[in-house]
Amino acid sequence: MRRRTATVTALGGAIALALAAGACGGGSDTPEAEGATGKTTPAQSRPPAPSAPAKQPIILAFGGDVHFEGILRPRLSNPSTALGPIARTLRAADLSMVNLETAITTGGTQAPGKQFAFRAPASAFTALKAGGVDVTSMANNHGMDFMQSGLRDSLKAIKTTGFPTVGIGRDAAEAYRAHRVTVKGNRLAIVGATQVLDDHLIPAWTATDSQGGLASAKNVERMVQAVRDARKGADVVIVHLHWGEELKTCPAARQQDLARQLSAAGADVIVGGHAHVPQGGGYLKDTYVHYGLGNFVFYSARGATANSGVLLLRIQDGKVTHDKWKPARISGGLPRLLTGQAGAAELRRWNSLRSCTGLSAKPS
Repeated sequence: MRRRTATVTALGGAIALALAAGACGGGSDTPEAEGATGKTTPAQSRPPAPSAPAKQPIILAFGGDVHFEGILRPRLSNPSTALGPIARTLRAADLSMVNLETAITTGGTQAPGKQFAFRAPASAFTALKAGGVDVTSMANNHGMDFMQSGLRDSLKAIKTTGFPTVGIGRDAAEAYRAHRVTVKGNRLAIVGATQVLDDHLIPAWTATDSQGGLASAKNVERMVQAVRDARKGADVVIVHLHWGEELKTCPAARQQDLARQLSAAGADVIVGGHAHVPQGGGYLKDTYVHYGLGNFVFYSARGATANSGVLLLRIQDGKVTHDKWKPARISGGLPRLLTGQAGAAELRRWNSLRSCTGLSAKPS
C-alpha cells in the first residue's frame, strides 16, 4: 500500500467535510536488563523503548466492480490514467479497495457454460495502483473465468506486482488469509470471499487444502473461522464479499444471515457487491454493512446499472464512527461523481434503500 501523509483533517477538504457533516446525522513495570558486566542495570537508566505509533482516525474508501473489458481495454495502454477522474477520490483516502471482477491472464481455457468471461493483462494491477486503489478482492464469479491455467497466471501476476489481493490463492489457507496492513497506527485485516459461484463450477473454483481457487463464502463455517483468525492482532477487520442477486436493490436473506454471523465473529466492516446496482448500507449493531456497491469501472453499465458511488468510512479507535455515500454515474465505463441537485437526489434515493436491509442509520 502506498504511504499517505495527509491527516483526516486535511483529506483534500472534501472527504473530511463530508464525513464531518455525517456526524450531525449519523503500564506495567519495565524489567531490569543485564548489562555488559553481568550486573543488572536499573531500567530507568536505559533509554525508553520506542512506543507503538498512536492510532489516528483514518478514512477508508470502497468502490464496486471493476474490469477492463470492451471500451475500457484501451485505457490499459496508459495505466496511470485508466481509472479516470474518480482516482482523485480514491487517492484522498487512507486506504481504498475495489472488487476486481476479472481473471488476470491473456490465455487460459474459458470456463464452460459461461455467457460472459472477463480477463485482463497484469497491467490491470498497475492501473489500480495508479488510480489510488490499495487492495482488491478477486473472489467473485469471474475471478477464474479461465480456469486453473488462468488462476496460475493470476497468482503469478499478484506475486510479480506485489499488489495486495485477497480471496484467491494456491490453496484454501492462502485464499482465506487476511491481508494485514497498518495505517496510521491502525492494524487492519482484510478478508475476501464470494457467495456467488455457478453451481457446475463450484468444485473447480473453490480453494481447498489441495487445490488453488477462490475463498467461498458458501462455506459459512470456514468464513466465520477466517474472520476469527483475522481478528487476532487486528484493530479493524474488513470483510469484502461478492454476494446478492443481480439487479435487486434489496439484500437476499442469505446475505443478511451471513452478515449477522460474520459480525458476531468480529467483523467491523462488511462490504461487497454483485447485483450491478447499489444496495443499501448501515449498521448492524456496531458493524457497518454495505450490501451492494454496484458497478464502478464497468464497460456495459447503462440505465440502473450505471448508478455507482464511493463509500467512505471514518475509523476511530477500531470502530466506524461516520459513513458517507458519494453518488456517481458511470459514463463511458468510468464513474463520475454527481454534484448539485443530481447528486442530492441520488443520495436521497440511496438512503431510501436502507429500508429493506434491517440496518440502522447509526451504530447502536
